[in-house]
Amino acid sequence: MNTQLKKGVLELCVLATVSFKESYGYELVTEISKNIEISDGTIYPILRRLTKEGYFETYLKESKEGPPRKYYKLTEEGYNKKEQLKKEWKEFVINVNNVIDKEGILQIESPDD
Repeated sequence: MNTQLKKGVLELCVLATVSFKESYGYELVTEISKNIEISDGTIYPILRRLTKEGYFETYLKESKEGPPRKYYKLTEEGYNKKEQLKKEWKEFVINVNNVIDKEGILQIESPDD
């Protein structure tokens, strides 16, 4: 997948994943990687920025496998941002499909059918 296209949707993916389950960084990479190929280096800058912008709260939790892990929890502002981005994404997908799917364009342009 095109890197620029992927970067544009990762913020939404991170917010959505944390909205389902409070997570630590590597756990987010693992979960999102099930559907989109990403690396640690891609997720951590997004997490830092979104935390700085007030969309996440963080807390440390002891780990049996090493040092404490930093978990990310969605704030109310983060939830609202996720919903806004989700709405924008759905509208964007519909509009792109209208452009690339000639049958879709014909259906939209021909309301008499």
